[in-house]
Order: sequence, then structure tokens, then C-alpha cells
Amino acid sequence: MQITKQSVIGDVLDAAPETAQFFFEIGMHCLGCPSARGETIEAACMVHGTDADELVKKINAFLSK
Repeated sequence: MQITKQSVIGDVLDAAPETAQFFFEIGMHCLGCPSARGETIEAACMVHGTDADELVKKINAFLSK
């Protein structure tokens, strides 16, 4: 699975629940809320003031192991 900034957070978590740790690390603690289920990584990072490219890089590195 290749994650992009346009990936929906809910889809990422459904496919790889263990990636929740990376969202928690940057302050996204509301992963079960309706917004997170339909929001892209890029949109969520914008709201939380974090770097979407860096998050995507970390998740993809983790998933490639």
C-alpha cells in the first residue's frame, strides 16, 4: 500500500491500524471522529499545522518494512 497526501485517514487506518501511532505523534488524537474518517492526510495536517510530506514519508517507510 502506497500512502499519499491525498489518502483518506480512515482508509489508511482500515488497511494498517498500526499506523495510528504516527497520527498520535503529531497531535491527531481524534482518529475515530467522523472528520478523520473522511479527511485526507493533507487536509488534516493543514488543520493541525504539521508537515503532510513528512507524515506520509514516515508512514510509507514503516509500511515498507
